Amino acid sequence: MNTFSDSLSTALALLLQADAHLYAIVGLSLRVSLLAVVIAAVFALPLGAMLAVARFPGSRALTVLINGFMGLPAVVVGLGVYLLLSRAGPLGELGLLFTPTAMSIAQAVLVFPLIAAITRQIIEDAWLEYTEQLQSLGASSWQSALTLLWDTRWSLSTVMLAGFGRAIAEVGAVMIVGGNIEGVTRVMTTAIALETSKGDMPLALGLGIVLLTLVLALNAIAHFIRSWAARNYR
Repeated sequence: MNTFSDSLSTALALLLQADAHLYAIVGLSLRVSLLAVVIAAVFALPLGAMLAVARFPGSRALTVLINGFMGLPAVVVGLGVYLLLSRAGPLGELGLLFTPTAMSIAQAVLVFPLIAAITRQIIEDAWLEYTEQLQSLGASSWQSALTLLWDTRWSLSTVMLAGFGRAIAEVGAVMIVGGNIEGVTRVMTTAIALETSKGDMPLALGLGIVLLTLVLALNAIAHFIRSWAARNYR
């Protein structure tokens, strides 16, 4: 394939013919990133909510730290997780290095600050509006946080979508901890990098089309959810 048009037509053919190799990579990417977002959300949502409604020793410093970590380089996250999961690391006995689980852990660490920071901002805005009402009902900080998490669930769903988009587009961290092993840990971003370096443009383009479509779809869904919630939950 010497021309872009030839590569693109072959890439589209792979997509339309449901090429097994291509869709196996896509499926693994989705599973890894979905698990990463779930892991991150379990910890990030309550932490972000508590930082918004409660003041405790170190809360301001923690807020600054989380905001700062939103720009944490992916390769640094990958290196940190690699050191933890390597044979010489504290979690080396689990044997998770170069597995999809290790990739999910790296992505979860990467998106955790994003979800926590945006959740804190959303809950803080809601807290300013409902502070007097919740305090008059005698709600504790934890009860207030849970109430506001539920009340802002539609806004938070867009945060989850943003986290998923960040995770599935990641390449550096998953390359380090996953090893880009064919049929085991090769996801869309690492496959695109590899196939481009090999000159296999049809597969790289096919995966690129799928990845771009997913990112655009996530943004469209997030926009729809925000619009729908604004109309129905004013």
